[in-house]
Amino acid sequence: MLTHCPACRQPLQLTAEQITRLEQALSNLAPGKSLAMKCPACRGTIPLDKSGRPLANIANPVQPPPPPNLDWLQSGLYKGEEKVEDVPMALLLHQPGEQRQHIGEALETVGYQVFMADTVDEAMDRMRFVNFSCIALQADLEGTLAQSTFHAHMCNLTMERRRYLFYILIGDFFHTLYDLEALTYSANLTVHTADLRHFDLILRKSIPSYEDLFGPLLEELNAYGKR
Repeated sequence: MLTHCPACRQPLQLTAEQITRLEQALSNLAPGKSLAMKCPACRGTIPLDKSGRPLANIANPVQPPPPPNLDWLQSGLYKGEEKVEDVPMALLLHQPGEQRQHIGEALETVGYQVFMADTVDEAMDRMRFVNFSCIALQADLEGTLAQSTFHAHMCNLTMERRRYLFYILIGDFFHTLYDLEALTYSANLTVHTADLRHFDLILRKSIPSYEDLFGPLLEELNAYGKR
């Protein structure tokens, strides 16, 4: 008898009565037919053959970890680096307004010199002449992220340039500090717009983590003249 859900891997924990009813339903199952049962944990459908085994073609997706807990943002406290050193310039591509001003100020508090671009052409032109260390993009500036020519440009950068850029995506559909989501979008950090009031704290947490992860690699590349 099946004991765990094939999708979420959680124990089914069926009662004796439920097991009896399930066995009875399986015994009455016509040849070639399947029985569908619901997983109490994930509510997914588990198709069973007459022997009670899940069908071979059942989808078994890998469940990603959940987004991180952001309760610490509400307190306004984060014990980490007070300022990121040796980070010269940041490019902020965002429509003008209070939100852009707040993002720019937060970037400045962690040590960036911020250049604010109004258009994609202006941002890409500036990238030709300045080696930015950080780039922040309003994800819906050109419609959806899939329609964004600037995001496509970032994704197509050569690794010699991309590995030195801390790329931030900002939008209503992101989960803040969700590393797996950032990786999915070829970024280093995703931020939900509702959390922008804590943007300076988010930067103080995420940038040192990024430097701890990639710093040794970049130092070795620099030592061998790979920058």
